[in-house]
Amino acid sequence: MVDAALAVVVAVLQEAGALALPGAGLPDHLAVLAGSLALALRRRAPIAVLLTVTACMLFYAVRNDPGPPAGFPVLITVYTAVRAGRPLPAAAAGAVFLGGTLASRLAAASGQAAQEIVQSTVLLVGWFLAAGVMGTVSRHQRAYLRQAEERAAEAERTREEAALRRAGEERLRIARELHDSLTHSISIIKVQAGVAVHLAGKRGEKAPDALLAIQEAAGDAMRELRATLEVLREPSAQSPASGLEHLGDLVDRARAAGLPTTVTVAGERRALPSAVDHSAYRIVQEALTNVARHAGRASAAVHIGYGPGELVVRVDDDGRASPGAPPAPGNGLTGMRERVTALGGELRAEPRPEGGFTVRARLPVAEIGASPPGTGSPLTRTGCPVEETS
Repeated sequence: MVDAALAVVVAVLQEAGALALPGAGLPDHLAVLAGSLALALRRRAPIAVLLTVTACMLFYAVRNDPGPPAGFPVLITVYTAVRAGRPLPAAAAGAVFLGGTLASRLAAASGQAAQEIVQSTVLLVGWFLAAGVMGTVSRHQRAYLRQAEERAAEAERTREEAALRRAGEERLRIARELHDSLTHSISIIKVQAGVAVHLAGKRGEKAPDALLAIQEAAGDAMRELRATLEVLREPSAQSPASGLEHLGDLVDRARAAGLPTTVTVAGERRALPSAVDHSAYRIVQEALTNVARHAGRASAAVHIGYGPGELVVRVDDDGRASPGAPPAPGNGLTGMRERVTALGGELRAEPRPEGGFTVRARLPVAEIGASPPGTGSPLTRTGCPVEETS
C-alpha cells in the first residue's frame, strides 16, 4: 500500500515535469509513467524494478534532458536493491544512468554549460552514494533486529527447558519423599490391619467391619499411591484410574467405616470427559472423608445430576455443623475448589440451614454422547444401590 502510494506520487511529479518540456512526445510520457509506477513492486522484485526504472528514466532523460529530477525514481530503486542485499546491480544501474545522462548532456552542451552539467552530475552522484549508504544501514539494522528476535526466542526456549527440568527434578523429589514416608506408613497400616483380621479369625471371632474397611482402604491407597508415583516419575503415564464408575466402591467403603451413605442419580447418564469424571469422583471422595472426620455421628447423601452441558455433584450430611458457621479452612476444600476452578465450574461448600454441611460442585461438560441403551449404569455395576430420578 505504501509502495503503491509512493509510485503514484512519483508518477504525478515526473509527469508534471514532462508536460513542461516542449519536446516531450508520447514515448517519453509512457517511459515516465512506466518508470514511476513500477516502484509499486520494488519490494517484491527489486532487481526487475531496478532494471525497468533505469531503462525507462534513461530513455526519457537522454531524449529530453529534464535535469536531476529524472534520477529520483532510480535513486529509490538503488536504495531498495542495496537494502535487499544486491549492491552490485544497484551500483551498475546507477553508473549506467549517470554515465548515459552525462554523455548525452555533454554532447549537446557548450563549454560553459558543460561545467555546470558536470557539477550537477557530481551532486547527483553524491545522492546515489547516500541512497546506497542508507540501504546498507537499513539492511544491517533489519538483520540486527532479526537476530535480536531469534536470540529472544532462543532465550525463551532455554527458560522453558530450564523450567521443565526443574519441574522434573521436583517431581522426582516428591516421588522419593512419598515413597520413603507415606508408602511405608500405609504399608504398616495395611499389615497391622491384616494381622488383626487374621488373629480374629484364629480366635473364631468375626472381624469388625471397620477393621475390614481399614484393610481394604489401605490396599486401595497403596495402589493409588503407586500409580501416583508412576505419574510423578513419568508425566506421560496415565493417572490413577478413578471416576464415577468406581463411586459404588467408594460408597461401600464409607458404609463399612460406619458412615451411612445413599446415592441418587438424576438425569440421563452419558459419557463424561476424563477430567470431569476424575474430578467428580475426587470431590465425592473428599466430601465423604470430611463427613467421616468432622461431622460426628452423621449420614451422607450423594447426588449426581446430569444436566444439559453440566454435571452437578452434591454431598449433604446431617452432622453437627451449625447453620451460618463458615467452613473451616483446610487442604481438602482448597483442593476441591482448585479442581472445579480448573474446569471452569463453580463450588459451594457451606453449612445447611437445617443442620449439617453441603458441598455442591457444578462442572461444565462438553457433549460426548449418551451411554448406549441397555448397558446399565456404571454405579449399579459395582453393587451399590442407586436411586434414580428424572
